[in-house]
Amino acid sequence: MSEKRVNLFVYGSLRDPGIFKSVSGLSFTFKQSRVSKGRLFAEPALLSAHRRVSPDNVYFYAVAERSSRIDGFVVHQLPGWAIDEIDRYEGKRYIRETVTVNTGSGPIQADAYLVSHESMKKHFGDRFHVNLIHELWLRKRIEKFINKRTRPGERSVDAKLERQAERELLATTERDLVISHYHSDAVSDYYLEHELDRPCPSIKHLCDDPEALPYIENYLALVVKQVLLNQLDDRIQSEYRFELEHMRTSERYFKRSISLLAALQMINASDTAVDVVIKQCLDEMHYTKYDLIDYVKYAIRAADSIFSTRLARTKLDRIRSNLQPGLIPLGAELELSNVGYSAVEPQRSIYKKADALYNGFKYFHDFRLDVLSWKLGGYIDDHTGSTDYARRLGFLELAPGRLNIAGELSRPATADPWLLNQLMREIVTFYGIKPHSLHLSFQLRKNQIGRQRILPLGFVKCLLVLGGGLERRNTGRLWVSRMGYDEIMQHSYGEELVFARTSRRRWYMGDDEIADRLPAQAVSYVQQYKFIRLDKRANYEPLILCLKGLQLTYNPGDYLSAEQLKVSSKLRREYNQLKAWAVEPTEISPQTIGMFVKTVQKGLMNEGHHQPVHKLHYIDWALGAIDTQLRMFNKQIRKSMMT
Repeated sequence: MSEKRVNLFVYGSLRDPGIFKSVSGLSFTFKQSRVSKGRLFAEPALLSAHRRVSPDNVYFYAVAERSSRIDGFVVHQLPGWAIDEIDRYEGKRYIRETVTVNTGSGPIQADAYLVSHESMKKHFGDRFHVNLIHELWLRKRIEKFINKRTRPGERSVDAKLERQAERELLATTERDLVISHYHSDAVSDYYLEHELDRPCPSIKHLCDDPEALPYIENYLALVVKQVLLNQLDDRIQSEYRFELEHMRTSERYFKRSISLLAALQMINASDTAVDVVIKQCLDEMHYTKYDLIDYVKYAIRAADSIFSTRLARTKLDRIRSNLQPGLIPLGAELELSNVGYSAVEPQRSIYKKADALYNGFKYFHDFRLDVLSWKLGGYIDDHTGSTDYARRLGFLELAPGRLNIAGELSRPATADPWLLNQLMREIVTFYGIKPHSLHLSFQLRKNQIGRQRILPLGFVKCLLVLGGGLERRNTGRLWVSRMGYDEIMQHSYGEELVFARTSRRRWYMGDDEIADRLPAQAVSYVQQYKFIRLDKRANYEPLILCLKGLQLTYNPGDYLSAEQLKVSSKLRREYNQLKAWAVEPTEISPQTIGMFVKTVQKGLMNEGHHQPVHKLHYIDWALGAIDTQLRMFNKQIRKSMMT
C-alpha cells in the first residue's frame, strides 16, 4: 500500500529553499518539468481569513483574522516521513490543520501550521498584535516630536540639519524605545516627551579641562567620521531597502549588517575625501566657538559629497555575489587599542604606556560616541564587568548587533562567515586604531545546551595556532602571544584560562505581561571563543568555519574555568602543559591535525539535516586553508629549531 502524501502550505521560514531542504531532506521547484524523486512541485497560494505575525521577529505565526490573507506557496505531495521531520521542526506551539488555499489552478486542500489567539496571548501577551508596523509608527511619532521641539514650523535647510543632528545624538534612546515597546499597543505622548526631552549634549566643559585639551580635536575627528558612516548607512537603508530585504536570510539577524558593510566599504574606499572633510571641519570650526551638535551637522551636510549611488550599488552587487549564508547565527566583538594589552589593569599600571590620540578612550561618553557608534555596538571595555557610563579607560570594543550593553541585548550579526569576516576587516580599517583581540560567537542549538564537552588538549593547540596570535620572539622562536602576554588568563576566582565561554543572550528588552517572563525565542545561548588575536591582515573566514564545524560535531563548552581546574587534576596537568607549550611551541602531530580537520569537516557536512549547507567547494577551500596553516606552523617550528 502506498504511503499517504499531503500538500503543505508554507508561509514562514520554510519558504527558504535551504531551510526547507535542511528540515525535510527534500527540495522544491516551481516548474513541473523539473520535478523528480527528491524535488517536489510548489506553486504560489493564498490562505484567506488569516494574518501572518512575528511578535519575536524570529518565527512567523498564522492567526485567524477574517479580513486578512497570507501569501505563501503550497508544496505538493510531501511523504509522511518528511511531514514528521517538519512536525519536529515546528514544535509544540503550532498545530497542523487542514485548510483550503487558493492557487492558480483553483482551491485545493493543504496542511498548514497554525496557532490560536489563546496560544499566542499565553506566550506573548498582547505583543503578537504588533511587529514592524508598530516600529514604524513609533519612529514616526519620535520624528514628529523632534520636529515639534526643534525650530517648530521652520522648513529651512539649517533647521532640517539640526533635527537630523538631534536624531543622531538621540539614536540609542530611539532604539531603546522601539525595542522596549514592542509589547505595548500604545506609548503616551507624556512618556515620549519624558524620554526624549533631554538637554542637547555639550563638550564646553572640556574646554576648561587642561587634561582633556590635547585630545579634543582627535575625538571630534572621530565624531565627524562616525556621523559620515551613519549617514551613508541610512542612505543605503532608505534607497536600497528592497535589495537589502532580498539579501537577508532571516529576521532574527541584525538588519544593518549588509548596509553597514557597504557603507564601511564606501567610506574606506574614499579615505582621502573623508580626511579632507575632517580637516576642513576642524580648520573652520574651533571647539572654543562651536559645540558638539555643530560638528554633527557639518558631517551630515558633508555626507552628500561622499555618497555615490553608483558606488553604493556596486558594493551591494559585490556583496550579493559573495554571500555564503549558513544556518548557525554568528557574532563578533572586536577590541581596539593603541596601547594593546596595557589598556586595562593591572598591565596599565605596570607598563605605563600612553595613548597619545584618545587617552585610553577616557572621553568616549563626553563626545556621545557611545550613541553615535551604536550601529556597531561601540563600547569601552575595561574588563571589570561594569556597565555604568562613567569615564573609564580601556579598549574600544565594537560588536555589530549588540543593542544594549547593560542588558546583554543583542542579535546575531549574520549567519554568513564571509559577511562577518568582511565586516570585521572594514571595521578595523575604518577606526584606524591598533587591533588587539577578537571574540567570535556561535549560537548553540537547543539540543547542545547542557551536553557540552571539554576540548582535548590537541584541539586547543590547533585553535591557538589558527588564531592565538603567533609571534616571533627576539630569540627567533615562535610563541602564542595571547597566552604569552597573559591576555586570556584571569585570577578573579583563582587562575583560569578565558579561552571559551558559554553565555546567555536576549534580543527583547521587556518582560512578558502575561507569564511574567521572556518568551522562549527571545533567549539564546552562544559559545564565545575569546582566544583570538585581532590582526588587520588576517582572513578569519577559515577560522569561523573551523569553529562552526567543531561546535557542530564536538560541542565544546567552557575552557578552562577556575571551577573546572579545581575539580580535575587531569585538566590542571593539561593546563600546565599548555602554558609551557605556548611559550616554547613544539610541532602538532599529523594524527592530531588529521583528527582535528576531520572533526571540523564532519560538522560542516552535517550543518543542515545531515547534509552540508555551504557549497562543497567552499567547505573544501576552508578545510584546505586550515590544514595548510597547521602544517606551515609545524614547518616553521622545525626551521626555528634548526637555527
